[in-house]
Amino acid sequence: MTATGRLVDGFGRIHTDLRISVTDRCNLRCTYCMPLEAIFKPREELLAFEEIARVAAVAAGLGVRSIRLTGGEPLLRRDLPELVRQLRRVDGIEELSLTTNGLLLAEQAADLRHAGLARLNVSLDALRADVFERIARRQGLDRVLAGLAAARQAGFEAIRINAVSIRGLTEEEIVPLAAFCRREGFHLRFIEFMPLDAEASWSAAQVLSGAEVRRILERDVGPLLPERQIDPGQPAVDYRWADGAGRVGFIDPVTSPFCDRCDRLRLTADGQFRNCLFSTTEWDVRAVLRGGGGDDEVATLLADCVAAKRAAHGIDTPGFERPARAMFQIGG
Repeated sequence: MTATGRLVDGFGRIHTDLRISVTDRCNLRCTYCMPLEAIFKPREELLAFEEIARVAAVAAGLGVRSIRLTGGEPLLRRDLPELVRQLRRVDGIEELSLTTNGLLLAEQAADLRHAGLARLNVSLDALRADVFERIARRQGLDRVLAGLAAARQAGFEAIRINAVSIRGLTEEEIVPLAAFCRREGFHLRFIEFMPLDAEASWSAAQVLSGAEVRRILERDVGPLLPERQIDPGQPAVDYRWADGAGRVGFIDPVTSPFCDRCDRLRLTADGQFRNCLFSTTEWDVRAVLRGGGGDDEVATLLADCVAAKRAAHGIDTPGFERPARAMFQIGG
């Protein structure tokens, strides 16, 4: 942390984005995220809304401007709109968004929008029910599509679709997803399969690269033109369709890491700061909060977390070490 009070790591990266997981529970069992049989944290170990809002206020005082709520599946957390309202009242937070699998979105979209949620990221890897179920190991495609319709009706304009690309499984979904998002006006982003699956079955051979996906889109849909990057810290490289029918982005953490511009920090549902999805170390802010610590102690812990951030995650290096926690336990 510099004298200006900003969260700056040893490589000069300024951290302005905080991902907050509100639960490790989920109503799907996606192969790239969770085991088929998951063990979840007891509810008393999860941070209360007031604790989350307190951490957010401290982070905002150190320059954090964007918060994204994640899980698990965040819509499983009871009374989530109340947390949205609390976070909207935090001085300095300019954007509040949420990542969801969409299964419960039809029932909650209007309340979330009314509470002040600005943007949605909806995970949707396939439009064929059989492929959806192979990945998610649950049914629910119709509910996701209904949730997207409800979100639009509730007034959400900034809706992103996140699609994980897995070789041998999702190739045939690329063009249909692009056509769907072009037609509906959603911003589609393809994400490379990362080694964060709970069953540790990931291999580099399963990575369907962003470059390959882009070639398929340009061959079968149409030309793509580079989009000017407004936010230098964003993980995606965006393109626009040459015919004007929206944008598509590529998040390529395996084949083209973006660690040099990463501005993200994470707070797990059980109150641990993490400076990278692939971090093997955590900083226990829950202990500070419940042990009577002050906001200055929370700020110091967050600064320590940032100071320890490595230059890169190292997926492509021989010494790479998988984190002990899977994606659902960390927060996307």
